[in-house]
Amino acid sequence: MVKVGGSLFPETGRIIPVLLESRRPLLVVPGGGPFARMIRSLQLPDDPAHWMAVLAMDQFGWYLAAGGLPVTHELSRPRGVEILLPYRAMRERDPLPHSWDVTSDTIAAWVAAELGLALLLLKSVDGLTRDGVLVHRVTEPFPCAEVDPCLIPFALARGVHTTVLNGRAEGRLRDFLGGEEVTGTVIEPRI
Repeated sequence: MVKVGGSLFPETGRIIPVLLESRRPLLVVPGGGPFARMIRSLQLPDDPAHWMAVLAMDQFGWYLAAGGLPVTHELSRPRGVEILLPYRAMRERDPLPHSWDVTSDTIAAWVAAELGLALLLLKSVDGLTRDGVLVHRVTEPFPCAEVDPCLIPFALARGVHTTVLNGRAEGRLRDFLGGEEVTGTVIEPRI
């Protein structure tokens, strides 16, 4: 499963072909991108902000779909490369706290946990850092600026093997999908 971070909005024309070339079944969870940034700037109460931000993920998902990828609303393992529009599933199950401590990163981890899939987080950073130093393996929670505060504890508690990669780094996604070792951070649950 791949979460395409909203910061990669300008890179999607390069990312989508790489996902398709991999010939792997991949469920793509969109970030919120510029849509979620606008919602955050409104400083709304938690409940409306949460649901509007999840809808922002659907909007970014439709933007990705314009690149030729099919969309789904269903939480199910993909048959090819498909974009999950998460709003419907999130409304039906409402599994996470309504707060900016939970963003599309943790929502993607929740989807991965529900489906028993590993998660690849594509971001605009090389991985997670602690005190300015890239961390290659994470086995216990620590605060960092690259992901929301709930992601690491959630992934570790729910057994979601998560890799954080820089989606802007030329060739890194292709190499990772091809099974090569690349620069990034692995959140490795002990479960």
